[in-house]
Amino acid sequence: MTEQQPPSAGLSRRRKWVVGVAAGSVLLSGVGVAVAQVIKSPAQAAADSAAPPPSVLTAVVEQRVLVASVVVRGTVTAEQSVDVAPVGGGSDAAGSVITKLPVNVGDKVKEGQVLLEVSGRPVIALRGTLPAYRDFKPGAEGGDVAQLQKALAGLGHGVGADRAGYFGEGTKTALSALYASVGYDARPALPDGKTAVATAQKAVTSAERAVEDAQRSVDRAGKSTAPPPGSAATKPPATDEKGSAGSASAGDLSDLRKQVERAKEDLRTAREQLKEVLATAGPMLPVSELVFLSSFPARVDSIASKVGAQVSGKVLTVSAGALVVNGYLQEYQKGLVQPGRQVEVLSEVTGGASTASVVSVAENAGQEKPADGGGQPAGPQPGGSNGYLMVVQPKEPLDPKLAGQDVRLTIEAASTGGEVLVVPVSAVSAAVNGRTYVTVLEADGTRRRVQVTTGTTGDGHVEVRPTAGEHLSKGERVVVGVRTGANSGQGGGK
Repeated sequence: MTEQQPPSAGLSRRRKWVVGVAAGSVLLSGVGVAVAQVIKSPAQAAADSAAPPPSVLTAVVEQRVLVASVVVRGTVTAEQSVDVAPVGGGSDAAGSVITKLPVNVGDKVKEGQVLLEVSGRPVIALRGTLPAYRDFKPGAEGGDVAQLQKALAGLGHGVGADRAGYFGEGTKTALSALYASVGYDARPALPDGKTAVATAQKAVTSAERAVEDAQRSVDRAGKSTAPPPGSAATKPPATDEKGSAGSASAGDLSDLRKQVERAKEDLRTAREQLKEVLATAGPMLPVSELVFLSSFPARVDSIASKVGAQVSGKVLTVSAGALVVNGYLQEYQKGLVQPGRQVEVLSEVTGGASTASVVSVAENAGQEKPADGGGQPAGPQPGGSNGYLMVVQPKEPLDPKLAGQDVRLTIEAASTGGEVLVVPVSAVSAAVNGRTYVTVLEADGTRRRVQVTTGTTGDGHVEVRPTAGEHLSKGERVVVGVRTGANSGQGGGK
C-alpha cells in the first residue's frame, strides 16, 4: 500500500522550482550585460577609438615694454690685476728665496708698502698705470721715469730740480729716502760705483795739475827770452827764407804752449768722464723690487707660495681699482651688445643683484683689453679665447668679497622704449606672400585673421603692429597652437 504524502509537501516542491527559475533568469541577465560591455559593434568600436576634437591654445595680447636680452657668464675682477713674480734678491744671494711675506689674502695694500721680501730684498708697491719693464738707473730718461718721480713725490720724497722724466741727483735722493722709509738700503747702480767715482776724480785732479805745470813752464820760458824794455831786441826777430824764427828759445816756447793746450784737452776729457760716472752712479730701483698699481688701497687676491720657498713663478696676485665684470660674447651675440647697454649682475652665491653697464667690447675674438688697458683679467674667463671680451662696469661699487666669483650677466640688447602690443612668437605666422598674421579667437568661437608687422623680439615674445585697416587690441586672445589628445580641453595659454 502506497503511502500518501501530505498536500503541503507538493506545495513546497513547486515553490523551490519557481525560485530556481527566477535565480537562473537573474544570472542570465547579468551575463548578458557583461557580454554587452565586452562585445561592441564595429561602428561603436570605431566611434570609441576616434580622437577627441582638438582644442585651441590661445594667449592674451599684452601691452608692455619689451626688452630683448642676452645672457652670458662673467667673472668679477678688478680693473687691474697684477701677478707678482719677482726674480732676484741681494747681490750675494745664492738664489731667489722668499724671506718675508707680511701680507695675507684679502689684506688692503697701501702705497709704498712692502708686499714681500726675496732673499733679503723688498718688493714695493708704488702708484702708476705703466707697467715696470726695466731697471731704473741714474741717467735714465722716459715716461716710466716720470711716473716713478710722481710716485716718489706722492709719498713725500721730492725729486728736487730734476726735470720730469730724467733720473738725476734729486731722484737719487728721493729714491734713497724711499728705501730708508721701509727699512732697506737702495742697491747701487754700479757695483764699484764709489771706486769709479774716486778714480775719475783722481784723473781730473791729475789733469788739472798737468795744465798748471805746463802753463808755469810757458811763463818761465817767456820771461827768459824777453829783452829789456826799450831795447832794440824788442823788434820782431829776423826770419830766414822759410819764415822760421832765428831764435831757438822762441821755438821752445811754442812747444811749451802746445803742451798747455794738450793738457787742457786732457782736463776737459777727464771732467767729462767724471760727469758721466757721477751721472750713472748712485742708487737704483730694480724692476724685481717694484710693482706699479693704478690705485690704492689695493687688494691681495691670492698667495701662491710661503716663506722659505724658492721663487719659481707667481708668488701672489694683487688687484687695484674698482671691481668690474669680464664676460665673453659669442659671434652671434656680439652684434646685439654695444657699450652703454644696461646689464644686471646676479650672484647665485649670495643672491644679490646689481645694475651695471657695458664699458667695452673687444673688436677681435680672444683679445683681452681690460677697462684701463693695464693688467690682465684675473682667473679663467668664460667662453675662453673663442669669445669677444666684454667689460661691464657696475653703477655702484661691488662687494670686495665678490672678487673672483662667477656671476650671471643679463644684457639689455634691445628695447621698445615704450609700451607696445606684444604676443608670443608662436602666435605669428607667415603666408606665402611674405606677410605676417595673427589669428584672433573671438568670444563666440569665430576666428579673425589680422595682418601685422613685427618688431623687437625678446623673452619669447614679439612686438606686433596691425597694418592699416586692421584692428588688434590689448586683452584679445590670439591662437598660439592646437592641442590634440585625450586630455585636450578648451582654452589654454595665458
